[in-house]
Amino acid sequence: MGRLVPAVTRALDILELFLDGDGTLSAPDIVRKLQLPRTTVHELVTTLAARSYIVQVPEQPGRYRLGVRPYQLGSRYAEQLDLAAEGRQVARSVAETCDETVHVAILEGTDVIYIAKVDSTHAVRMVSAAGRRLPAHCTSVGKMLLASLPAEELAVRLPDGAELVAMTPNSITDPTALRAALGKIRGRGIAVETRESNPDVSCVAAPVRDRTGRVVAALSISVPMIRWSDERRAELEQLAVKGAAELSERLGHRGAA
Repeated sequence: MGRLVPAVTRALDILELFLDGDGTLSAPDIVRKLQLPRTTVHELVTTLAARSYIVQVPEQPGRYRLGVRPYQLGSRYAEQLDLAAEGRQVARSVAETCDETVHVAILEGTDVIYIAKVDSTHAVRMVSAAGRRLPAHCTSVGKMLLASLPAEELAVRLPDGAELVAMTPNSITDPTALRAALGKIRGRGIAVETRESNPDVSCVAAPVRDRTGRVVAALSISVPMIRWSDERRAELEQLAVKGAAELSERLGHRGAA
């Protein structure tokens, strides 16, 4: 690995300061936060402004905000993102940690579609495939995605008279009961499914957000009942949240997922 260039590092440190607070900074603010010499800060700020990475705030002399160039770079990055490809990479990392089957899924209508999957190495494991479609209300990823919908949109997709199919005797088939369950999931920020889509499997799932904060997918960990317990569930919930947060960060989201 090559040597880091101090001037470039300092310039990037300045840009990253704009991620916090109200998004504006003065040169004295930068000097105080980064403990850099005033002359160095002046030169870096002048250079960043000349390249449109920062601009002066109108009617606030001496204060700066991010310019158009970071937005252009961010937009180009977003254009190149591939949710399925990024999902596979994160799913692989999560699966290596827990050695259970990991899925990433999206919502389409009232179904979920699995766009990424990494298998457990155990002989006893969940059998599924990327591209598979399942009723959302029977899966942890689906319930997580339904719980993340605005109330108006959820009412359209799941009206009071909706018929909910049962995949197992544990599947929720009553819309009122489902809405109650979704409310709890919304409050916790994580979904759990106990033998609702497969009588031998339970799952946990966490939401994946894009750079706008919108939930665009969910990441789940599926476990055969022979390896399922309250302690294991708690461990996997934390790992699912961590994995979903990593995937969200790859999609440009800042903050907890």
